[in-house]
This record gives sequence, C-alpha cells and structure tokens, in this order.
Amino acid sequence: MIERYSRPAMSQVWSEENKFESWLKVELAVCEVYAERGEIPTEEWLEIKEKASFDVARINQIEAEVRHDVIAFLTSVSEHVGPASRYIHLGMTSSDVLDTALALQLKEAGQMLMQGMDRVLSELKRRAFELRDCPMIGRSHGIHAEPVTVGLKLAIWYDEMVRQKKRLAAAITDISVGQISGAVGTFANIEPEIEEAVCQRLGLQPAPASSQIVQRDRHAFFFTTLALIAASIEKFSTEIRHLQRTEVGEAEEFFHAGQKGSSAMPHKRNPVLSENLCGLARLVRSHALAAMENVALWHERDISHSSVERVIAPDATILLDFMLHRFAGMMEKLVFYPEKMLKNIELTGGTIYSQGVLLALARAGVSREDAYSWVQRNAMQAFNDGGSFKEYLIKDEDVAKYMSAQDIEEKFSLEHHMRQVPVIFARVFGES
Repeated sequence: MIERYSRPAMSQVWSEENKFESWLKVELAVCEVYAERGEIPTEEWLEIKEKASFDVARINQIEAEVRHDVIAFLTSVSEHVGPASRYIHLGMTSSDVLDTALALQLKEAGQMLMQGMDRVLSELKRRAFELRDCPMIGRSHGIHAEPVTVGLKLAIWYDEMVRQKKRLAAAITDISVGQISGAVGTFANIEPEIEEAVCQRLGLQPAPASSQIVQRDRHAFFFTTLALIAASIEKFSTEIRHLQRTEVGEAEEFFHAGQKGSSAMPHKRNPVLSENLCGLARLVRSHALAAMENVALWHERDISHSSVERVIAPDATILLDFMLHRFAGMMEKLVFYPEKMLKNIELTGGTIYSQGVLLALARAGVSREDAYSWVQRNAMQAFNDGGSFKEYLIKDEDVAKYMSAQDIEEKFSLEHHMRQVPVIFARVFGES
C-alpha cells in the first residue's frame, strides 16, 4: 500500500493565504518600527495594526487589472485599513516585501524538513543497533568482496544524514535573511536601522548588502542542500532495491496484507517505495539546477528568478518532506533476511576470505606477487569448478610450505571481519 501525502503543514506554508500573510507581517513590522521612531502617529499605527488584512479573491481581481501582485496586495490592504494605509510601504520596493517574506517561508519549511531529518536519523540509529552484528556480504562493483554487517551499512547511512542535517541547518541560516533597503538597495528613502529592527522582529538577519533583491546564491545553496539530501535518500533506496532483487533476497520492503505487486503476475512483490524515492530525487535535483540558474540576473535585478521560485520553492520542500517521511516509514518496517545473508556469504565457496590468506603468506616471507598468484589460482578454481576454496588452499603445495591447515582455517573467520564494528559504532554514535 502506497500512502498518500498526509502532511498538510508543509503545503500550508506555500498556500496563497500564507504567502500574503507573510507579506503582511513584513509590512506591519516596518510600520511598527516607523511608529516607534515617531514617524507614524501612534493613533494611525494602532489603526493599521487593528485593521490590516487582505482578501485573496480581491487581490486576484485587482491583479487582473493592474498586472502587479504587490500593488494588488497593497490595494486590498488599504481597502481594509482606510486613510492610515498611506503609511504602509513607505520607502520600500516590492522585493523588500517579496524576498523578506520568502525568507520567512523558506525558514519555516526548512524547520519542518529538520523534523523529517530527525525522524530518519532516529529510525536509522534504531535499526543500526538492532542489526549491528548481523553479518552480510559486502560488495564492490556489485561483486562479493568481504563480510560486513547490516548495522554497519546503516551506521554509514546515519553518519551521512548527520552531515546532511548540518548542511540543512547551515542552509536555513543562510536563507533566513531579509532586506528593507529600497529600490536599488541604497536605503535612499528608508534607513538601515529600520531594516535591522524589522529583521530582528521577524527572526531574520539583515542582508549586509542587497541590490533590489537578496542575492540568489543563498537560495541556490538552500535548494542544492535539499538536492543533496534527496541524493542520499536515493542512494539508500537504490541499495534497498538491489538487496530486494530475487537473486539477492537479503532485504525487502514490508508487504501489506491485501497489497498487490502486479496486475498480471500475482507472485510479484516489488520495491515500489524505494523506486518512488529514486524518481523523486531526480525532481529535487532539477530544482537545484533551476536555483543555480537564478543566481545570474541583470544589473540590480530582473524578474526571471521569480517565476522559477514560485515553482521550485513549494515543489522542492514538499517533495523532500514527503521523501524524508516515506523513507523513515519504509525503514521502520524494512524486512531483513539474515539466513539468506549467510547463504549468500557462503555462495562463492569461501573465496571472500582470500585477503587474509594473502596477508598471512606475505608475513610468512612470500613475495606479494607470488602470494597473490597462489591465492588467486585457488580462488579461480573454486569459481570455475565449485568446491571449497579453503580445501584447495590446503592441498596447494606452494601454500602448504608456509601455512598449515590450521593456519588456513583461522583465516576463514566471519568474526574477524566483524570485530571492529563496535569501534566504528562508537565513532558514529558516540556510545560504547
């Protein structure tokens, strides 16, 4: 069963109502600072504060005529406020409102994403400790390499998501910047102190310098960070898809009662959740590219970035929010098959222990070239003819000159490959 997106809070951040509410917060914060400086009479400020509101339908009606969204918004607000509305938007330009309000929305969305990150980290940690000592074969190039554990694989994922969380925190800080600097950022008709006071009220930092806009490298950093997080989720999901392949069969997405895998083949149980996550990661990456394209604008600004951000801001944050919670839910119920893992470990007749034999021969005085050749020829015999790699080594006359059967036996130890996992866990989780 594929759950539908059921987190309206993130969608609400990007609603028309919340967008205009954010614009109004900015305008009211500026008016409040003006009032504190005595530049708006107290009586007029109280009237603005009490009556300031808007009507979305009315804004859309006005915009259809004036072809300017901020003017349409201000007109709607003035219809609610009355004559005192002459003090609203004093010394400001449209982008002072738009960019500062966008910062509020992106900050709010980013904080929600942090909640999703925490849920993912919690599930990864729980499953990592649960499966810390569960052995499975490690693979490089898709080929059996040496044993690892399921828990170690998940600890690596956890460590990666810790880094991603730090990046997201930095991106939220970088995007939480406002500007109230006027038409081309020179504060010609508004004082820098007003900008500082307004941003403080809104929980933002003032941009040290702005043109007519907050510079778009900040937004590119934010959306690129979302793409990086999505890329990690894609990486983990790709691994789950490989482990669920019939020939591997070491892990599987939870299959609900009544769930169907194929309209034609009743036996199918497909990794649909992880496949879905891999597809969505492509979309989030595309939004990062669009954000980078927005960095280069004409002179103090143009409007080419605006249409892009109206799409990518809600889409990227809603998509990643969905991905984080879907992945966490998938990890919560992901099924692992330890018996199949052990069977796969034994699939190649013990050749996965070849490095230990190679090193033992080298330490016993054999040149690395000869030791490699001897071990490899026995491994190839096990591959080609089947049988036990260990038994081939014991019977090998060259190897027997330097290693006894007992010496060889000791190199075929699963525990040897797992013995440092607790040390790695202490590094990752800070726990003994």
